[in-house]
Amino acid sequence: QVQLVESGGDLVQPGGSLRLSCAASGFTLDYYDIGWFRQAPGKEREAVSCISSSDGSSYYFDSAKGRFTIARDNAKNTAYLQMNSLKPEDTAAYYCAANLRCGWKNAIPMETTLWGQGTQVTVSS
Repeated sequence: QVQLVESGGDLVQPGGSLRLSCAASGFTLDYYDIGWFRQAPGKEREAVSCISSSDGSSYYFDSAKGRFTIARDNAKNTAYLQMNSLKPEDTAAYYCAANLRCGWKNAIPMETTLWGQGTQVTVSS
């Protein structure tokens, strides 16, 4: 079965860290651009970070810059998002996606983009 499964979301205090995982099954993750997105209640989905399949370049958008790190482990067919210095405004459902357009300006999903089910990150004291 072709799918992405996220994990690692949790309740964390401001300033804390979390590592989200995105495990792929049924296909080889390395062949595709991968992205992390998030959506907070009442807000539109936004791109957080992406990593290119062609050269491994990674890009970060808006508030993720300097705090988040995207990575992929091809042996485990898994992508990660390391999030440090978390802020209450980082609270959202986080989704990984495969097969999208990853570039320095944005990560753009396509009609054929595969999405995970999401994992909740809550930053609160």
